[in-house]
Amino acid sequence: MKLPALKSQPRKELRVASLLFFTPNLVSKRSYAVMNFPTYKRINSRENSETMDEEDNSGFLQNDTWQESGKPSWKRSLPHVLVATLTAFLFGYHIGVVNEPLESISLDLGFKGNTLAEGLVVSTCLGGAFVGCAFSGSIADGFGRRRAFQLSGLPMILGAVMSAMAKTLQGMLLGRLIVGFGMGLGSSVAALYVAEISPAFVRGTYGSFIQIATCLGLMAALVVGIPSKDIMEWWRMCFWLSTIPAATLALGMIFCAESPIWLYKQGRSSEAEAEFEKLLGGSHVHSAMMELEKSDRGDSEGVKLLDLLSGRHSRVVFIGSTLYALQQLSGINAVFYFSSTVFKSVGIPSNRTNVFIGISNLAGSIIAMTLMDKVGRKLLLLWSFLGMAVSMGLQVAGASTYMPKAVAFYLSVGGVLLYVFTFAVGAGPVPGLLLPEIFPSRIRAKAIAFCMSVHWVFNFLVGLLFLRLLEKLGPQFLYTAFSSFCLIAVVFVKKNVIETKGRTLQEIEIALLPDE
Repeated sequence: MKLPALKSQPRKELRVASLLFFTPNLVSKRSYAVMNFPTYKRINSRENSETMDEEDNSGFLQNDTWQESGKPSWKRSLPHVLVATLTAFLFGYHIGVVNEPLESISLDLGFKGNTLAEGLVVSTCLGGAFVGCAFSGSIADGFGRRRAFQLSGLPMILGAVMSAMAKTLQGMLLGRLIVGFGMGLGSSVAALYVAEISPAFVRGTYGSFIQIATCLGLMAALVVGIPSKDIMEWWRMCFWLSTIPAATLALGMIFCAESPIWLYKQGRSSEAEAEFEKLLGGSHVHSAMMELEKSDRGDSEGVKLLDLLSGRHSRVVFIGSTLYALQQLSGINAVFYFSSTVFKSVGIPSNRTNVFIGISNLAGSIIAMTLMDKVGRKLLLLWSFLGMAVSMGLQVAGASTYMPKAVAFYLSVGGVLLYVFTFAVGAGPVPGLLLPEIFPSRIRAKAIAFCMSVHWVFNFLVGLLFLRLLEKLGPQFLYTAFSSFCLIAVVFVKKNVIETKGRTLQEIEIALLPDE
C-alpha cells in the first residue's frame, strides 16, 4: 500500500498517520511498522489553534475512528491510584485517632478537665493542614507529584512518632501540628494526581476512592482506639500504628508513575510517553500525547495568586472555592464532630454513634463510586445537596419542643444518618474530583491548593463556632441556616457547574478556556 501523500503534504501526515494508528486493520502489519510518526514538540497556543483549524482535528477524537480504538485498561492505573489514596486513609485516621483515647491522653499528659487543651489536641492538626495545603501547589509543581507524596509521608511519620512519645501537652501539640502539615499537603496532591493519571472513563470512580479511603481511615482509628479505655497508654500504640501506612506511601511512590502531564509541562516529553505507556498501554500513547499538545498553554512556574483571582482563570477558581465553602457551610463537620451530642441527648451511647455514622458514610461513598461515571458529577452534587437540606429539615423538626419524644428521637437520629449518607453520595467526593478536572493544567496544582485552603479555613471556623452558636441561637435556628446553605449550593451548582463525565482533562480545558 503506497501513501505518497504523506511525504508531499506534511500537514496531512499527522491526520493520516493518526487514522492508521487508531485503525491498524486498514493496513498490513508490515506497512504499519514502517510508518514514520511525527515527533512531539511543544507549541504555543496560537500555532496550536492554527493547526487545529486547518486540520479540523478538534473533533477527531470523538468520531467513529476513536470509538473503534477501544478504551485503555483500567487495571494499569489502579495500583498507582491505590497507593495515592493512602494519603486519604491517613487523613481520616489522624482526624479520628484522638476521639476514643482523648480521655486517656489528657489523664497521662496532665490536662484532664481542661477543655481548651482537649480541643487543641483535636484541632491543631487542622492548622497544620492549612499550612501544608497552602504550600502544596508549589511543592507539586516544583518537585513533581510523586516527590510531593513522599514529602507528605515524612511529616506524618515524624509527627506520629512525636505524638506517641509525648510526655507533655506541648509535645503532643507539636506532633499533631507536624502531622497536619503532611495531611494538608497529601490531600491536595492526591486529588491532583488521581485526576491526572486516570483514564477518562473511570476517573470518577477512582476519584471516589479518596472518599472511601477517608471513611476507612476514620473507622480504623475508631476500632484501634477501643482498647484505650482498658489498657494503660494504649493511645501511644494508636499513633505508632499510623506510621505503617505513611511509610508504605513514601516507599510505594518509588514504584508509581509520575504524572505524564507534569512531565510534559517540564519539557520531558519522552518520559511522559513512557509513563502514558505504563498507565494506559502502548496503543494509547499517541492519542494521549496529541491531547497534551492541544491543551499546552504555557508553564506553571509563573502562576501567582493574582493570576488565580483575576483574568481568564478567575471563574473556574471562583467555582472551585465556592463549592468548598458551601460544602463546609452546609454543616457537615459540625455533624461529624458533634453528632455524639445529638445521639446522647436521645439515649444512644457514643460508641454506637461512631458505628452508625461510619456505616452511613461508607455506604454513601460506595454508591457514589458506582454512580460517578454513570450519572455524572453535576447530578450527584444536585441531589446530594438537596438531600442534605431535607435531612437538616428533619433535624429542625426533631429539635422542636412541641414534638413528641418518640418522634423527635427518630427525626433526630434519622436526620443525622440521612444527612451523612447524602453528603457521602455527592457533596463529599465530587468537589475533590471536579476541581482537578475543570482547572487548566497550567494552574491546576496551585488552584487546588488555593481552593482546599478555603476548605480548611471554613472547616476550622465551623468547628470553632458551632458549639457557641448552638448555645446562643439554638439548634432549630442553626440547622435551618445549614439547610439554607444546602439550598444555595443547589442553585449554585445548577447555574455554574459543568458536566465532565467521560471527557479527558484536555477536552475539558479546551471547552472551558478557548484560545483568546
